[in-house]
Amino acid sequence: MAAPSEPINLFEAIVNSSDAAVISKSLDSVVLSWNPTAEALFGWTPEEIIGQSVRRIIPDDLQQEEDFILDRIRHGESATRLETVRIHKDGTRKNVAMLVSPIRDRSGTIIGASSIMRDLTAELRTREALDDIEQRFSLMADNISQLAWITDPTGWIFWYNKRWFDYTGTSLEEMQGWGWQAVHHPDHVDRVTRHFSECINRGVEWEDTFPLRGADGVYRWFLSRAVPLRDAEGKILYWFGSNTDVTDLRDAERRIELLLMEVNHRSKNLLTVVQSLARRTAAASPDTFVERLEQRIASLAANQDVLVQRNWSAVPLRELVEAQLSYLAETSRQVVMDGPDVVVLPSAAEAVSMALHELATNAEKYGALSVPGGRVNVSWAISGERDDSLFTLTWVESGGPPARAPGRRGFGSRIIEEVPRGKLRAEVSIEYPPEGCRFMLRCPPQNVLALA
Repeated sequence: MAAPSEPINLFEAIVNSSDAAVISKSLDSVVLSWNPTAEALFGWTPEEIIGQSVRRIIPDDLQQEEDFILDRIRHGESATRLETVRIHKDGTRKNVAMLVSPIRDRSGTIIGASSIMRDLTAELRTREALDDIEQRFSLMADNISQLAWITDPTGWIFWYNKRWFDYTGTSLEEMQGWGWQAVHHPDHVDRVTRHFSECINRGVEWEDTFPLRGADGVYRWFLSRAVPLRDAEGKILYWFGSNTDVTDLRDAERRIELLLMEVNHRSKNLLTVVQSLARRTAAASPDTFVERLEQRIASLAANQDVLVQRNWSAVPLRELVEAQLSYLAETSRQVVMDGPDVVVLPSAAEAVSMALHELATNAEKYGALSVPGGRVNVSWAISGERDDSLFTLTWVESGGPPARAPGRRGFGSRIIEEVPRGKLRAEVSIEYPPEGCRFMLRCPPQNVLALA
């Protein structure tokens, strides 16, 4: 074998065995070489295409690409990369990836160009499939009710769903990495970060509950979880996390807890009331004790029936007051009511009735209603202009034993003061001058009344 021919044969072998189409052409687009892969890709044999213009495989609407490529080649550009379309001999269009480089002679003068082309058909199908999967994932992730996010193996968050940005009013640039700490409540962020980091480092599922600040500046509570996504060998590739708004659920649980405490508290109060009714009935009418006691207990039961039947729906305030005082039987005559005909919202009825019930119970045990000469004045009014109006409800006792503030704040005090403050956003005051207990509730009318 002659030594000078070996390099040429080796070069031809490399070109001819390439899985890419390798084509060389002159600066006027004439094909100079055409390897077997080019023939397989475009259908033209070397005999049919060599010496012909390479423009034969370029669609009419893309002929300017050849002008652009040759211009760059003539100016010595090292390589031109593009994804484009070329024509098969049978007229079908082929998606190809192309790399064009200049060919130089021994003196360095550019004398032509070489094109390396690869069929993109399978790759484009894969891309389309991946785009379709990504689109479906985005459609699902952006429309679930949860805030969702994905981290790398170290816990660095690089993706959030649209729901996260809608709720927080932030951007990916602000939130990526550990930027999420900015929307966490300052009282919880250190604890949450520490727990999250521990779970990431241990590779175990994470769960926590904490408040997140919304775009409106209001914090809401979220139950949050993250699970590791692993490869076949068990190595963690990503973490997928979600935050579920549980604010309403927490509020409902607290209302149930408060309601159970109130049921327990009222049950004890009812027993006390029954005992008081028995004592006062026995003292006032010993001859008809059983009959009168049964009547008073029936009145107490009727009051409970009224509240249950209305299911805490909108109720006239006067009726609400009467219902809460009806169990007092004859003692209710010692109560004077004064106020306009207004209707209490369902959401406010419970708070108002609970406070009135507690005030009445205390008055019957220790205050003005514990003696025949005592009096209670319950009044309500709306004052001020429409935009600055104020609803006021007062309970004023007189004629009873000298009032004394309770020695400790028990559940009853919480019912009287904290429940209206929390549910009605009301200003609540309770005082104990010697002449009798004085209670006042003030808030915007729309917080308590069904206004026309």
